[in-house]
Amino acid sequence: MHYFNKHYFKSMVTATLIAAIAGCAFNPATNRPDLVLMSEDKEIKIGREMHEKLVESTPIYKDPVLTAYVNHVGQKVAAASDRPDLEYHFTIIDSQDINAFALPGGYIYINRGLLTYLHSEAEMAAVLAHEIGHVTARHAVRQKTAATGAGVASVLSVLVTGSGVVGDVANLWSTAAVKGYGRDMELEADRFGAQYMYNAGYDPQAMINVIGLLKDQEIFARRRARIEGKKPQTYHGVFSTHPRNDIRLQEVVEAAGKLPEDHKITKIEYYREKTDGLVYGQNVQQSDKNRYNHKRLGFSLLFPEDWKVENQRSAIVGTAPDSKATITIKVDQRKNNQPADMALREVYKVRDLEQGEELNQYRLEGHTGRLPSAGEADPDRVAVIYYGSRQYILEGRINDASATDAESLNQYDNLFLSSIRSFRPLRKTDIVQPDIKRVRYVKANDKTTFASLARHMEIGEYAEEQLRLLNGYYPRGEPKPGEWIKIVQ
Repeated sequence: MHYFNKHYFKSMVTATLIAAIAGCAFNPATNRPDLVLMSEDKEIKIGREMHEKLVESTPIYKDPVLTAYVNHVGQKVAAASDRPDLEYHFTIIDSQDINAFALPGGYIYINRGLLTYLHSEAEMAAVLAHEIGHVTARHAVRQKTAATGAGVASVLSVLVTGSGVVGDVANLWSTAAVKGYGRDMELEADRFGAQYMYNAGYDPQAMINVIGLLKDQEIFARRRARIEGKKPQTYHGVFSTHPRNDIRLQEVVEAAGKLPEDHKITKIEYYREKTDGLVYGQNVQQSDKNRYNHKRLGFSLLFPEDWKVENQRSAIVGTAPDSKATITIKVDQRKNNQPADMALREVYKVRDLEQGEELNQYRLEGHTGRLPSAGEADPDRVAVIYYGSRQYILEGRINDASATDAESLNQYDNLFLSSIRSFRPLRKTDIVQPDIKRVRYVKANDKTTFASLARHMEIGEYAEEQLRLLNGYYPRGEPKPGEWIKIVQ
């Protein structure tokens, strides 16, 4: 009969943990070993793979001058960080959402929407420094380990076998990166970011300024939601956990150090010069540049970027640049009140569909799925959408003989689904594209008010509030004569 010696077991676990920790990479930012079984090379590889997937599915803001500017500032801060030898990549996402985030291995992203509300290079450096702090502290790697379980057995499992560290990378880590890492890790990123700003010559107090403008956005979002009877959308990944007067944040900013007035880098004027002409709101040309509009039938559909669309006699066919995939639209008369899933099965003469799901988009009903045991001549993804008295049949077909692995098939299927879900009734703005609106800088005079400016700008019913937010005057106050302010044209 064997007796369990708890003291022996405890000492063995402790010894194993110490040995494992000793073998871990030492993190220069946190000044302690990383309790994760992952090399820097592996971290970089995962970050690169995630970045490649992100740029395939996310619009990137294509302004070489502004991109070079963001990269210059980001590289300057990164060089002053605890991991200066890591290769950093800075990307502007073409989105009006106010956010910034980081992926493992030195991949940093800032949304165009956030850039429109910043007022200086120092404030932009604050955002980038915070995200660099997430990278240097390896928060993505550490949070994945924490999610695996904090118990001894779970930690040992991760350290010894790597179980759960590599799996489901895109889902788990990208969610963490975009949505924030929790109060402690966010504050740690603030502390590192403030120090990196100081090291690079930027005033760490700019971090406090960014908090203020984000909190103004949240106050306005809640007020607007209350007026419209909707649920407020107030989340911003960057600095998401801070109240406006955050004592802990003020403490880490103060601890970074205070630069002499004549040595602080703020660069308000230079930032103004680089961001003049920045797209405001939705970038219509970028997001809808491959949208196909059928005036006679009154529908609109977004094909993947750079696909060639041809209106043939019996169908509309979109073809990939390499001809390895097509999306086809056919039209037929709708049969009474037949359910969409039944209509789809009838068209293809099948009993069941794989991955079937209802479609409810733009007040239109439909159904989509994959054909079971599809042959070479069959489409890979099919859908039917009811619009008026017609039913539209959409087919996604893979012509790439090499696309046999699950990842390639899923990538094509995601392309097909994105187009299917973009099908909607034609709008007036589809026929006459509105001009892209841009941020411009002008000098105020003694008669300038935000209310008077708002009356001449077509930026929605909250134009005055938006102008105040753009200029840091929310909810009240007026610009002083001679002051540079942002307008939208």
